Amino acid sequence: MTRTMKQMAKRLINPRAPQLLAAVATAVLLVACGGDKGDKASQTAAKVNKEEITVHQINFVLQRQPGLKPEQAEAAGRQVLERLIDQELAVQKAQEQKLDRDPRVVQQIEAAKREIIARAYAERLGEAVAKPANDEIARYYADKPALFKDRRIYSLQELSIEAKPEQFEAIRAKLSSSKTIAEFVEFLKGNGLHFAGNQAVRAAEQLPLASLDNIAKMKDGDSVLSPNPTGLTVLYLVGSRAQPVDEAQARPAIEAFLLNQRRAEAVQKDLKALRDSSKIEYVGKFAQPATAPASAPAVTAAPASDAPAPAASGLDPAAISKGMGLK
Repeated sequence: MTRTMKQMAKRLINPRAPQLLAAVATAVLLVACGGDKGDKASQTAAKVNKEEITVHQINFVLQRQPGLKPEQAEAAGRQVLERLIDQELAVQKAQEQKLDRDPRVVQQIEAAKREIIARAYAERLGEAVAKPANDEIARYYADKPALFKDRRIYSLQELSIEAKPEQFEAIRAKLSSSKTIAEFVEFLKGNGLHFAGNQAVRAAEQLPLASLDNIAKMKDGDSVLSPNPTGLTVLYLVGSRAQPVDEAQARPAIEAFLLNQRRAEAVQKDLKALRDSSKIEYVGKFAQPATAPASAPAVTAAPASDAPAPAASGLDPAAISKGMGLK
């Protein structure tokens, strides 16, 4: 396995998770008990005025820290405890000032509560979804050569050009005739065309999946021109190198991706059934049908989970699904 693969593999769910949690719990108990084996284990880690901070609170925070090693658990537990003490002091002062009754604070608490409950529903629903079979994983691997068998690392330059439709043809012709991207850039400057440049090195799975097949067909030195809301975008492939991933390496990421996809579909299907069986009445201005503008941002009411997705060597299931783009 290459160094890159090893680095990316660190995002895998830790197979030593049970041992890690045990080490975390032990470390936190040492914090709570002062390490004295003769004392009875206490669930209280600290007292802040009349309030207690418990071992369970510390464990909850530690379990949400990705990449925490067992040998780091004790130090991490002490750091978490200090942060919780600061938090408790702030909470006590806020309550003293009756900030917990502020309408804006109450609204935020209720919104967070609804999101947590909705997320729990989605997670419970997802637990019943079956894992993908081996043949499904193999088929996905075979159907996505640009992601796996023919995977490449791309060095890309992106130019976003402000231009009017009547200027498009001249820009396209010059891009086609330019021997280098530098020559094309000089043309843009000489003609007073404003543009912004960006350069990045991206692995195949970090590119938008919808664009990957087209980018994979490009050779070093090729460029692609596409329209954008203010003009044109040029994507130039400076260079690339092959870094394939075999099926064994890709399997955990593919399995996680397909499983997450199934869980999302199960949630959407269940929500549709709930909508169909419920009475939903729009009131006021929302009673009138309206079309949201194309540029309207997507709003997520309740994410399925904020836990990090597992990844195979060099592959991130989240990136496979949507890519990271060039920005």
